Amino acid sequence: MANNSSVVGESLIRNINYQVILVQVLIAIFLWINFLLITTFFMKDFFYTTMRYILFATTLLSDCLILIITNVLLIFNYFGLTMQMWFCLVFYLLSTLYLFVTPVTLTSMTLERYVAICMPLRHAELCSTRSALHCILIIHGLSAIPCILDLVVFFASAMINFHKQYGVCSREVFTFHSWHGHLRSAVSQFYFLIMCITIVFAYVKIMKVAKAASGENKKSTWKGLRTVILHAFQLLLCLIQLWCPFIEDAVLQIDFMLFVNVRYFNYITFYLAPRCMSPLIYGLRDDKFFLALKYYALCGLYKNNSFHLTN
Repeated sequence: MANNSSVVGESLIRNINYQVILVQVLIAIFLWINFLLITTFFMKDFFYTTMRYILFATTLLSDCLILIITNVLLIFNYFGLTMQMWFCLVFYLLSTLYLFVTPVTLTSMTLERYVAICMPLRHAELCSTRSALHCILIIHGLSAIPCILDLVVFFASAMINFHKQYGVCSREVFTFHSWHGHLRSAVSQFYFLIMCITIVFAYVKIMKVAKAASGENKKSTWKGLRTVILHAFQLLLCLIQLWCPFIEDAVLQIDFMLFVNVRYFNYITFYLAPRCMSPLIYGLRDDKFFLALKYYALCGLYKNNSFHLTN
């Protein structure tokens, strides 16, 4: 019986090791791709003076921060390492902030496509570089609201010396009341509703323009519509991850190992997977960005006249 327990324990450790290694490989790949895309973005002034590419770079930076922060916490939790709660609070607030930044930015990118297709004469005015910078500030301001609510609850509920204590860093550490979890759920669902309404609104409006367009305009409009659909799918994955903590809390009440497996599945599916769609949408589907990416990825060996003409 003891031998059987030992074999089961060793098998469990081996599986967890494989899971952690898989996560490290995926994160390394995504970070390398994102680094290449960010480098390409800053190499051409056309990209960092165009609103949709600026928002695209914002999602890349947000994704990189989320991947790094969650990976650090994963490694700390896996090895049972502790940290002071004030340091854990910083990690928690940053992860919460950029958990919302990505879907809010994706919604903004969808609205930019709506303006470009449905209001082409006003696109240059509404989507200037200055407007893009203001938009980024608004995005971070909206995304900071859940963090501010958590901070208010933290300072109202935590003990005076709580920030000096050491412990394993996790979201559950900062859930002081049952109603706090309900508040988070309500805020997440409110964001989910507003962003879904925005996506549907943009999709319907662009669909109407696509049906009425003809020739080259029709081709461009349908391409914009497909981009919106991809944004919607990516946004859906990002928004589902806002519900993951509440699903995990419910599963934790049933079985701990089931909770570990569900959390691992959610992390791969709803945290990592959406982060690989940005390169697909702009890194590969956008002609200008793809040419620039190909040029810099091959260290200038790839040459194309259209790329040099737009330099």
